[in-house]
Amino acid sequence: MDKEYFFAEVTLLVTHYNRSQSLEQLLLSFEALGCRFGEVVVSDDGSKPQHIDYLLQLQKRHEFRLITTPQNRGLGNNINKGQDAVQTPLTLYVQEDFTPTAIFPESFTHALDIMRKKPQTDMVRFYAYFEYPCLSDTAEHGFHEMQFNVLKPGYRKFYAYSDHPHLRRSNFFERFGRYVEGQKGDVTEYRMMMSFLKNKGKAYFYKDFTGLFIQKNSEAEPSTMKRTSWRESDNFILTQIRHLYRHLKFNFDYLT
Repeated sequence: MDKEYFFAEVTLLVTHYNRSQSLEQLLLSFEALGCRFGEVVVSDDGSKPQHIDYLLQLQKRHEFRLITTPQNRGLGNNINKGQDAVQTPLTLYVQEDFTPTAIFPESFTHALDIMRKKPQTDMVRFYAYFEYPCLSDTAEHGFHEMQFNVLKPGYRKFYAYSDHPHLRRSNFFERFGRYVEGQKGDVTEYRMMMSFLKNKGKAYFYKDFTGLFIQKNSEAEPSTMKRTSWRESDNFILTQIRHLYRHLKFNFDYLT
């Protein structure tokens, strides 16, 4: 560690469920990069006893506030109660299976500058599965403004919001409402995506979208997000049906 970074106005919010070793790796990675935050909040979604025990051991070595629940209540509830606990103006939201890369600290300082200088900006995104298709031509240290327009072709333009790692204002709920609870994770994320668009959310996107975080799922702690086979299939016909369905549904939900 050559340099220390103290982000006093930022709380690192980590959602966790049955992947305590992954959480440990995330915390160790931030520490190795010299990143310290105003506070670290870990929101647990009713993990198994062995993982809760490990979280309590981690607390002795890494300073964080643990927010628990007696039973699993889903992604929406987990983010809501975690965000409710945040007391700083800004929140860095990361799920426990991500790891920051070596260039993250410096890029994160640039993201903070965007949030400070442009109060209309609601969030800055650090990771994605694909490049957002509607980005401004100009960049600020690799960050481009996201420019949603419902008239532009394709449905990927709707993915302006994502649960992947991002920096947001801690009053996010005042602008976009709380996360829907009692639904599957995909539905919760989709509903927030639509709220973000309908309420004219403003965001920046890091164009090298896998350059700041790496998503790691080990055999010991695999992904806890389960999706139906048709959503993941590479079959040509199923892929075309999936694209058509999303195109129609996204436009209909946005316009109605």
